[in-house]
Amino acid sequence: MNRQQQEAAQILLKRVRDALQARGAKTIRQLGINFRCLDSYDGNRKLDKNELKVGLAENGVQLSWNEVEILFAAMDRDRSGHIDFDEFLVAIRGQLNPTRKAIVDQAFRKFDKTGDGYITADDLKGVYNTKLHPKVKNGQMTEQQVFDEFLVNFGDVDRNGQLTYQEWCDYYSAVSASVDNDEHFVLIMKMAWKL
Repeated sequence: MNRQQQEAAQILLKRVRDALQARGAKTIRQLGINFRCLDSYDGNRKLDKNELKVGLAENGVQLSWNEVEILFAAMDRDRSGHIDFDEFLVAIRGQLNPTRKAIVDQAFRKFDKTGDGYITADDLKGVYNTKLHPKVKNGQMTEQQVFDEFLVNFGDVDRNGQLTYQEWCDYYSAVSASVDNDEHFVLIMKMAWKL
């Protein structure tokens, strides 16, 4: 997306957020109900462009096909051609607020031992113990394969063995979108990463 499309997408997202919030969709549960209503045609837990357009119209947001294209491109973060619930939540809830971003940054710094802006398998060694992983114990995977799988699960989209700061933040934006309370999110991060 070029800069003009990104700006247009942000304006459209604000319209959608405002409309959904005006209808009471503020909590994760309410947004989940709203998502299922949008996905009413085939129930595959993914939205295509038509479901997005019709579903938003039913919620008071009339969009042209051009606007749907722009909004869809902004929401379909993995470029799968569908919007899943996590992508929907991140788009509607937005990015990390300052409280959540601070704890996510703290966790990233803990893992990025070399300070090069990437988390690699080497950075994880000593923080994440793979020796007791069931697949290592039974010989199905090597420790390196487990580290690589860990990185992919955290958003190593290009599978280059490095998790960038942006990939880390994108992953935690999705996690954050499903936690209503800042204090609870901070506690989850502290417990998970012993911060």
